[in-house]
Amino acid sequence: MARMIGTAHLVLLLTIALLTSEAACQTTAPPPPPNPDASAGDNWSLAATAYGYLVPNDRSYFSPVFTADRRWLHLEARYNYENFQTGSLWAGYNFSIGHKLEFDFTPMLGGVFGDTSGIAPGYEMSLTYGPFELSSEGEQLFTIKSRANDFFYSWNELVYSPKDWLHAGLVSQTTRAYQSPLDIQRGVFVGFSRKKMDFTTYVFNFGWTDPTVVMGLSCKF
Repeated sequence: MARMIGTAHLVLLLTIALLTSEAACQTTAPPPPPNPDASAGDNWSLAATAYGYLVPNDRSYFSPVFTADRRWLHLEARYNYENFQTGSLWAGYNFSIGHKLEFDFTPMLGGVFGDTSGIAPGYEMSLTYGPFELSSEGEQLFTIKSRANDFFYSWNELVYSPKDWLHAGLVSQTTRAYQSPLDIQRGVFVGFSRKKMDFTTYVFNFGWTDPTVVMGLSCKF
């Protein structure tokens, strides 16, 4: 009998403790969830892109580009962009204005080293309105060895994105990374996106001379 009374007391005490803890949970407000926007601007935004150039009557090559952005700071590294076996490192300042019509602009300064060496002020910019985007990037390369090798590089796109996963448009470029009979190369492109991956194919000079095909694969993380 004493054992049964002791067990009953134990069950009663456990029941009271459980009810007390439930009441405390109901009357105590839970802590507010963290605000993702508070620290979003302090996070790094990284992207890596690989371009494969299939050049007629010249050697084909591979050009990787890596970018890192954090608030106003823009960092970038390129290889085989200004010339073969040539790298460049960049730093810039990000500007952005507008909502419905958005304008982004990043002035940059780069150092070029390798088979070609020099200093290059440059820029990246885009103007976006709905499914349309006009983008441009360029640099004026001042070489160390000879001013005769100074050159203005540019890449420009007019993009139409009817779907989140589809984009197409017009492209032009000026480059000395490979030989072409055209000073300004013009072409078309089409690309597909899935989550953080993007694959785009560019065709330059079709109808003017032997076309150059560029395939770009990019990933954001």
